[in-house]
Amino acid sequence: MKKLYLLFFPLLFLIAAGCSKDFLKSYDDRVEGGTWTLHDVNSYGIGSRYSLAFSSGSFHFLDNGQLEYVDDQGNLYQGSWNIRKEFLPDQTRHQLYISVVNFQTQETLAEIFDDMQFTGTNRFKAFIYAGSRTYTFKFRR
Repeated sequence: MKKLYLLFFPLLFLIAAGCSKDFLKSYDDRVEGGTWTLHDVNSYGIGSRYSLAFSSGSFHFLDNGQLEYVDDQGNLYQGSWNIRKEFLPDQTRHQLYISVVNFQTQETLAEIFDDMQFTGTNRFKAFIYAGSRTYTFKFRR
């Protein structure tokens, strides 16, 4: 029986070492330093449509809270990002705040995502809850 335990613990260690430890990191650490592509936006529910600031493009989250956004036409926007925790009675939400400016055209884009959830090491979803309508933004690295 002791031999079985001696075999079990090293095997368990090897399995755990091979798995991603991203779920142990804060949301800030998981997002920053990477370029994330917004590849899909879905809307469901009833009610009027919400005017979305972002529907595609690439976001480069820098570790100092700075952000570079490039839309599908290649226009560069620069700004900031922040993730805040909101504690509700039945859940905890991670709100993503994004604000960018195109200094060539002086166009400003900003969005507050009500919640974000990681669906893997290189994927996350962000949500906007607008009345009875929900918008789901899918990002991948």
